[in-house]
Amino acid sequence: MSREFISNGNELVAHAAIDAGCRFFGGYPITPSSEIAHEMSVFLPRENGAFIQMEDEIGGISVALGASMSGTKAMTATSGPGISLKSEQIGYGFMAEIPLVVVDVMRGGPSTGLPTRVAQGDVAQAAHPTHGDFQSIALCPGSLEEAYTETIRAFNLAEKFMTPVFLLLDETLGHMHGKAIVPDLAEVQKTIINRRVFNGDKNDYKPYNVSQDEPAILNPFFQGYRYHITGLHHGPTGFPTEDATLSQNLIDRLFNKILSKRDEIVTYEEYCLEDAEILLIAYGSTARSAKEAIDRLRKEGVKVGLFRPITLWPSPRKELEKLGKRFDKILVAELNKGQYVVEVEHSMKKEVQLLAKANGRPLSPIEIANKIKEL
Repeated sequence: MSREFISNGNELVAHAAIDAGCRFFGGYPITPSSEIAHEMSVFLPRENGAFIQMEDEIGGISVALGASMSGTKAMTATSGPGISLKSEQIGYGFMAEIPLVVVDVMRGGPSTGLPTRVAQGDVAQAAHPTHGDFQSIALCPGSLEEAYTETIRAFNLAEKFMTPVFLLLDETLGHMHGKAIVPDLAEVQKTIINRRVFNGDKNDYKPYNVSQDEPAILNPFFQGYRYHITGLHHGPTGFPTEDATLSQNLIDRLFNKILSKRDEIVTYEEYCLEDAEILLIAYGSTARSAKEAIDRLRKEGVKVGLFRPITLWPSPRKELEKLGKRFDKILVAELNKGQYVVEVEHSMKKEVQLLAKANGRPLSPIEIANKIKEL
């Protein structure tokens, strides 16, 4: 069973958030993500949820983190400049292990950049949105359907791994309007993940006393389980510590809880790769142009295939390494000056070709096809 929406990407994110169980949104309007906030302001009151527009981006993520601490699934949405403002609280979310979905509808930058134009300039920022050591999870939809399904997955990953999760749309996908066929709500609800809770004796509760490949178990506030929340290095009950062993184990665990489950987090698409002689790598809305370019080139006898990472971080390193050994001619196409190509070259241990654009306009199928012909 499936459902049909006539909508744009931003609105589908809001629909999916509600279906995933999100009952709180805190944020501040910013182009090109504002439709998400608008839709949530309509949907949440109907679901006995809460929507609040704060005075700025910092306040927006702060209240969302607070709602999550109470056990409520929460989301905030913004664009690149907003991520910059939210960075300190994003770091707090990583350190305290507070689940939160952070939607970034990318536009041109840096600074205020090109508010109404498309870009993919926040890819590196999503990997390292704040200072310190941590592992980020960032998902990048490539269609209207994935704007919905990857939002569901973002909430599931946030709850499972107790961490902020980034959902990276770009302006083209956020404002693209069309028909989307998404799973039936009953099927979606079968996949929903909720965070673990501790049900033992309250005196035995130590939220951060877990194995080195597991996330913390943060029971909702106001239910009688006492613990401390801090951005400082902390021990089993959350209280600050400068103990060298505890500090090292904490940071190691923030890495291990993600990297030990890389295979279940990483997703990707392969298109026409079976007999390909040239490899094209693209993500987000650029992958749509890439597929059309491939279809045109194959009619001309040029055997090109696409690898599209859906999970950008952690990256599909094992798959990229295999592709690097198979292909000699490789092109990465992205709407920035080359942010993901660095990860591709690192994984493949070789240099590849880059088609980059950062003027707020999309890469057309013709531009991609012409660059491939140069190979």
